[in-house]
Amino acid sequence: MEISIEPSQQQRQEGMKGFDDDGRVSRTGTVWTASAHIITAVIGSGVLSLAWAIAQLGWIAGPIVMIIFSFVIFYTSSLLADCYRTGDPITGKRNYTYSAAVHSYLGGMKVKLCGLIQYLNLFGVAIGYTIASSISMTAIRRSNCFHEKGHRSPCHISSNPYMIIFGVTQIVFSQIPDFDQIWWLSIVAAVMSFTYSSIGLALGIAQVVANGGFKGSLTGISIGSVTQTQKVWHSLQAFGDIAFAYSYSIILIEIQDTVKAPPPSEAKVMKKATVLSVAVTTFFYMVCGCMGYAAFGDSAPGNLLTGFGFYNPFWLLDIANAAIVIHLVGAYQVFCQPLFAFIEKWANRTWPDSKFISKEIRIRLSSTKSYKLNLFRLVWRSAFVVVTTVISMLLPFFNDVVGLLGALGFWPLTVYFPVEMYIVQKKVPKWSLRWVCLQMLSFACLVISVAAAVGSIAGVVSDLKVYKPFKSGS
Repeated sequence: MEISIEPSQQQRQEGMKGFDDDGRVSRTGTVWTASAHIITAVIGSGVLSLAWAIAQLGWIAGPIVMIIFSFVIFYTSSLLADCYRTGDPITGKRNYTYSAAVHSYLGGMKVKLCGLIQYLNLFGVAIGYTIASSISMTAIRRSNCFHEKGHRSPCHISSNPYMIIFGVTQIVFSQIPDFDQIWWLSIVAAVMSFTYSSIGLALGIAQVVANGGFKGSLTGISIGSVTQTQKVWHSLQAFGDIAFAYSYSIILIEIQDTVKAPPPSEAKVMKKATVLSVAVTTFFYMVCGCMGYAAFGDSAPGNLLTGFGFYNPFWLLDIANAAIVIHLVGAYQVFCQPLFAFIEKWANRTWPDSKFISKEIRIRLSSTKSYKLNLFRLVWRSAFVVVTTVISMLLPFFNDVVGLLGALGFWPLTVYFPVEMYIVQKKVPKWSLRWVCLQMLSFACLVISVAAAVGSIAGVVSDLKVYKPFKSGS
């Protein structure tokens, strides 16, 4: 028998301390904490591949594609924010997760399909962030090596030990039980993202000044530098890289669930946070991507701060790459906590009497604070981190993995499900002008996703022909 304690209207008016309208512990999030969570999730490793992406597309198509993606992500995120509560935006039933919202509005097989895609995407993001962090840690070692031995020294350094270090760090941080307890990690990570983005921008500007002007062309890398087939694959992969750089819709509902109870409605707060964070990230993306391309032209590296277009000042590169690593430690948790919570809730429902799953051991940290150790959480989350780390060591291809993740997650999670849920929530009539426009947007994004996935898979296949796992990761 389940007992639900619902606070009365009088209790709510008097300010029933510690509880929301559904009897759960009060949320404390604001537009600023929500913005910090979004910026942490968005300005991740994706920013570093944007100079390369613009180099494939050129000065005309590159910035235009980036702006289009920013508008799409803002619009579909606004649609998704309206779906947090089923029915009334103030008093309607809360959907605590993305998959819960899909279940509430769409139901049936779409729920299982959504869950599968969402959690596979989160799994993939964990792999992508492990690769990116190890590349940055390796870059610090290589930067110091070049400084000591000269730019022509090969300085081959394996990335595998650094993936293991990142994995061990994530095992520790993954033991934080709940999403709303890591707000401070998001703040730190957001500051780090601004740090390395700013350094990348400053170095790009300095290189442009040193060059005496902008490099690059209107149409990107010319055929001759690459084959016609490579030009097509790389251009498609660039779409995937840009899509990945903006991907955060899969955790938007979870972020919205940290926002304090109305008034104003969580949807209004989330839309403000979305406007703020997408505007900030688009500005950074445009200037970092464009300055990187202006600095290096067709030879823009796949990862701006680790591809060694820059050698000096080496200490500034070290600071930037250290900031990337610190940021990715936080971003990894922001993305993986919803997956952790899903598996743990499923295990509790499936084996409600298992002490291994449900029992918590209280460990006293101080006279006022204690930590609740759960053995299942310890084993499952540690195993997850180990698996993502091993896969990262097998497939350390930054640009290809980033492009593939962006392509696979963009259409279904960022566009299709938010559009379909919004149509149900707002009761949009079939074949009305708004319905047709929403479906056209969804179809156009599907075409882009498929094309980007094909380009990225071609890149992975090409890289696998020459890569030997566990031998060299520089």
